[in-house]
Amino acid sequence: MPVAPSDLRKIPLLSNITDEHLAQLVAACDTRTAESGEVLFEAGSVSDRFLILTSGEVSLREGGEERFRLKPIAPVGELGAIARLERRTTAVAASKVELLDIAVKDLMQFFEDHGDVAFPFHYNLLRVVADKIRRDTRRLEEMRHNLMTTQKAMKRMRDALLEGDDTPLSKQLFDELESLIEQNKKGHYLVAPAEALPTSVRLDDGSVVAVESISKGWLHLPASAGSPKRGDDWSGVLLLPEREIAVSGTVEGSDSTEFVIKLDLLIEDYNRAIEDHLTRLQMLRVRPEPLAAEGHAG
Repeated sequence: MPVAPSDLRKIPLLSNITDEHLAQLVAACDTRTAESGEVLFEAGSVSDRFLILTSGEVSLREGGEERFRLKPIAPVGELGAIARLERRTTAVAASKVELLDIAVKDLMQFFEDHGDVAFPFHYNLLRVVADKIRRDTRRLEEMRHNLMTTQKAMKRMRDALLEGDDTPLSKQLFDELESLIEQNKKGHYLVAPAEALPTSVRLDDGSVVAVESISKGWLHLPASAGSPKRGDDWSGVLLLPEREIAVSGTVEGSDSTEFVIKLDLLIEDYNRAIEDHLTRLQMLRVRPEPLAAEGHAG
């Protein structure tokens, strides 16, 4: 089904672009069809295709559950494709669909060849990214507020149990609350290092690898051919912008992409240095999920 330029202009990335240039962009795209149930891309993959849904519906799924359903006219994972980011969802055709499909490199070449189109597109891109950052920041603030409220409520329940009669049930509840309160402390949340605060590890063989994520008691490192396996002892030197800290631990999980280390206890000075580093990182970016070993492959 032909796509009118006015329809494409409904997409925020393509607003403020003339009919003539939108028609040229459509001409540069391939037309693609997919049958119901066909996977357009998988979570965890990195796509180099820019897709626009022109007919049918696409289901965006996470963990097997539908999170959102796209209807025409709509881009499909456009920011991930342009920025070459790992997909967070799986896109599945919920009916027979038609899409405009163009390789990102060809899209960038189109903008190089049409400089007067590149400016409004990149201006729109900045607006879309800024809006996403604003919405994500608001969601993070809401999550932090809810976490703090829950943390305070659990502490009140724990204190009430301390003041009450000691029974097997109260002891069990007290222990569970203590564990949850400790787990919910910010130091136990994974933080992805930022460019402004690089974090890496020098391994025993002298090589240096970038840390993928870190918390007070856990470390995620990229996997390689010689990576340790689950249950192995591990040691290295954590390289922070301000200092180096010798660390050790046990590999709690590993797969083809990363291995996860449960760190041994540190002396107070080292512990404080890592906490300070985490606090600075958390001001920049946080993965809002508590770190737990059971979520990793064995």
